[in-house]
Amino acid sequence: MPVALHFTGDAEADELIAKDPLALLIGFALDQQITVQTAFAGPLKLKQRLGSLDATTIAGTDPAELETTFRTPPAIHRFPGSMAKRVHDLARHVSDEYDGHAERVWTQAKDAKDLEKRIRALPGFGDMKVLALSAVLSKRFGVEVATPLAPSFPTLGDVDSVEALHEYQAAKRAHKAARRAQAQH
Repeated sequence: MPVALHFTGDAEADELIAKDPLALLIGFALDQQITVQTAFAGPLKLKQRLGSLDATTIAGTDPAELETTFRTPPAIHRFPGSMAKRVHDLARHVSDEYDGHAERVWTQAKDAKDLEKRIRALPGFGDMKVLALSAVLSKRFGVEVATPLAPSFPTLGDVDSVEALHEYQAAKRAHKAARRAQAQH
């Protein structure tokens, strides 16, 4: 297990997402239309505001109260309402399906097909998040059932330092720019 995942540039946030499986899943849930750094810093902000990160507690929190927590400046996400709902739904799913233990998503998966099914069942997790989470689980945590799902192209799973994060983001921007240029022709 890594001591930290270098996704935020903040040591405390990077340590939290490495040691707390729910924090990792929340970071992935928030990783939409904001920077990787902001998304994966979100679980620490949420923990600081709620006092803990516990799936059952978050699932039992009044959705309006959780939305207020997300909106409190500085907002946890640029879309605090929809992301508060997504995190609430994610916490409820982890609480209901895994007795509040987020790591069971992967530790109890029988094989890659089962892991993919489990990840896809998480609220807000589609194709790209299945690939990215699988890469992180395989390459950073050594979760063998995730290896067949991890793509060959660069993902967050390849990020092992702050420098590697910057390189990954630069490559991602270049890839998107090339796709846009190709679409215009």
